[in-house]
Amino acid sequence: MSWIQKLYETYDACNGNESIPDIESLCPVGYSVQNAHIEVVIDQDGNFRRACLIDKNDAKTLIPVTEKSLTGRTSGVAPHALCDSLQYCAGDYEKFGDRQSYFDDYLKQLELWANSEFKHEKVKAIYDYVSKKFLVQDLLDTKLLFEKDGKLAVVEKTDDKKKVKVFTPNEKATPVIVESDTLLHIMKLLTFDDKGIKNQAKVFVRWKVESGDSLCSETWKDKTLFDAWSKYLSLFDSIKGFCYVTGKSETEIAQKHPAKLRSGRDGAKLISSNDTSGFTFLGRFESANEVASVSSVVTQKAHSALRWLIGRKQAFRSGNQVLVSWATAGTPIPDPCANSFDFLDDDVQISDAPDSQIGDVGQAFAIRFNKKLAGYKASIAETEDIVVMGLDSATPGRMAITFYRELAGSEFLERIEKWHTNFAWLQDFGTKQDKDTKKKTRIIFQGAPAPKDIVWGAYGSKVEGKNGVKLFNATVERLMPTIIDGKPVPRDLVEQCVRRASNRVGLESWEFEKCLGIACALYKGFYNERGYKMALEEERCSRDYLYGRLLAVADQIESKALQLTRENRGTIASRLMQRFSDRPFSTWKNIEEALKPYKDRIRAKYPPLLEGYEELLDAIHSKIVAANYITDSRLTGEYLLGYHCQRQWFREHKREKGQWVMKSPDDTGNQEIDSEKID
Repeated sequence: MSWIQKLYETYDACNGNESIPDIESLCPVGYSVQNAHIEVVIDQDGNFRRACLIDKNDAKTLIPVTEKSLTGRTSGVAPHALCDSLQYCAGDYEKFGDRQSYFDDYLKQLELWANSEFKHEKVKAIYDYVSKKFLVQDLLDTKLLFEKDGKLAVVEKTDDKKKVKVFTPNEKATPVIVESDTLLHIMKLLTFDDKGIKNQAKVFVRWKVESGDSLCSETWKDKTLFDAWSKYLSLFDSIKGFCYVTGKSETEIAQKHPAKLRSGRDGAKLISSNDTSGFTFLGRFESANEVASVSSVVTQKAHSALRWLIGRKQAFRSGNQVLVSWATAGTPIPDPCANSFDFLDDDVQISDAPDSQIGDVGQAFAIRFNKKLAGYKASIAETEDIVVMGLDSATPGRMAITFYRELAGSEFLERIEKWHTNFAWLQDFGTKQDKDTKKKTRIIFQGAPAPKDIVWGAYGSKVEGKNGVKLFNATVERLMPTIIDGKPVPRDLVEQCVRRASNRVGLESWEFEKCLGIACALYKGFYNERGYKMALEEERCSRDYLYGRLLAVADQIESKALQLTRENRGTIASRLMQRFSDRPFSTWKNIEEALKPYKDRIRAKYPPLLEGYEELLDAIHSKIVAANYITDSRLTGEYLLGYHCQRQWFREHKREKGQWVMKSPDDTGNQEIDSEKID
C-alpha cells in the first residue's frame, strides 16, 4: 500500500498550492477531467442562448462524477452528474440517433441533485433546459451537428485524412462525401471505435450558465458548485469499513477504483477485483474487502494525483509504459529519464562547433552540472520523500507497477549526480530545427545520454514502430536500476552499443556520431574505476586505447588527402572499422599499406604536416607493448574512447613535426587543409 499512501500524501500536500504552475489540473474529490467537444450556453431560467465548438487546446473540462461513472461505464449505464455525451444528456437523441438513449437515467440523477438540500442554481438551470428535450435540435439548428436523412450522421475511417465518408447508420452501403468544416472539426476531436467509426453520439457537452449575479458562468470553474457536489456525495449510502491507508475505521470504503490514468481512453486499472470467477481471489478470499480496503476519498485523491503527475511534461511515456518521478511535497525535482542536455536546459551549449576538449573537460562539465544541481539541493530537503514509479499494462483492463522506489531527497540527488557524471561524454546529437524560425542548430554537449538515447544507440530502427515498442520499453526498464539504484549498467547493452558504433559503414554520418558518443559514455561509466577522461590521454598505454588512436590517425591522414583533391567519400579506416575492432593487428597492416598514396599527396603539398602525422604514429606505436601489439584478439569498447578523443584532438590542433599548436579562429593557414572542414 506504500504507493497509494505516497500519492495520497502528494495530493494533500499539493492541492491548493498556487505556487505549482499546473495545480489547477489536480481534480477535486468527486471530479474528473474529460475532453469536451461542444459548449452550450443557457441562462438561469434554462433557456438556450448559443453553442460553439471547443478548440482542442481548451477541451479539458473538470466534471462532477459518481463513483460508478468515474471507475468505468463499460459494464452498465452510469451517467455523469452534470456534463456528458449526447447519448446521456440529450432528451431528443432517441429521435436522431442510432444507439440506445440513457437520458432517463441522466435526468433522474440530475433531478435528485437539483432538489436536494445541497442544490445549486446552475444545476437547476441545466435540469430545466434538458427537460425540454431540444438539445440535439438546437445543435442542429446552429450547424454544430450534421444530419443525413433526419439522422445524426456517422463517419467511416478512410485513408485520406482530408476526405470524410458520411452515411446514416442504416444506410452504410451508400455513403456520401461531405465538405463541412464543422463536421471535420468535430470528427477531429472524436476518436474512432474498434470498427473504424466515429459517431456523433459520443459528442461531449459542457455547460455554461449565464446570469446577472454570477461572476463565474463556467460550470467547470465554479468552486461553489464543487462544494455543493462534494456535500451531496456524502448523502449516498456506502459500505463502512477500515481504511488501510489512513488507519481510520468506519470510513466509506471504495467498491471500485478509477481508470483513465494515462489518457481519457485508458481503461486499465491498478486496483481491480471484478473477476469473481476464481482468477482473482484463487480461493483465498470470499470478497474483495477481505484483501485490503481503501476509503473512497483516498483512492480518488491518490488516482487523481497519479493522473496529474502522468499528465505533466516530466513523465516519460512510450506506448503503454509510463515512468514518473515526483516529490511528495510538490517540490520540482530533476527528471531521471532526461539526458544532460535537457537537464542543464539553457545552461548547456548549443552550437555549430564541438565543445573544446582541452584540459580536464570532465571537471568543466562537473562545475556546470553541480551549479544546476545546487538549485535543486536548495529547494529539496535532505529527508524529503522522492518516489520513482513505472507503470505498464499487458492487457486493456489491467495495469501493473513495474518499477517502484522511495528515496530521500539527498539520496535521489546523489544518484542523479552519479549517473550524469560517471556516464558523461561528448555527445553529438545532430541538428535540430526550430519550429518557429526554421533555423537548424547542431546539438553538441558534454554529459550522459538519456535511457531512450541508449536504447536507440543499442538497437537503432529495431525499436521503432509498433513492433519495437516492447523491446524499447523493456530496455528502458532495465536501465532504471542503474540510474535510481546506482547499479552497473547491463553489460550486454554496453557491448551492443559498442558493436553498433563499430559498424560505421552501416550508419549515416549523424547516426555514427550519435552512436559513438553513446557507446563511449556507457563504456566509460561501466568501467568508472579506470578513471577515463573526456580529453585525449596521451599517457594511457593500454592496447585497445592505443589501437583506437591509430585508427583515428589513419582516418585523419586519408581525410586530409581526399580534401586536397576534393574527393567526397569514406576513408579506408571507416570502411574497415568493424573488421578492425574484431582483428586489429591484421587489419591495421592493410590500413597502413593503403595509406601510402595518401601520404604522398600530403607530402607533395605540405611536408611538415605529414611529418607531424608520422611522428604521432611512431609515438603511439612505441607505447604498444610488442606482445600485445601482435595479438589479434578482439578490441573492447575502450578503443572507441581512444578513437573519439584522438579525432576530437585533431579538430582543435595543428600537428607538425616536433610541435603542436592550438588552432585560433583567425588561423587560416592553408585553407585546403583546414581541419574544420573535415568530418
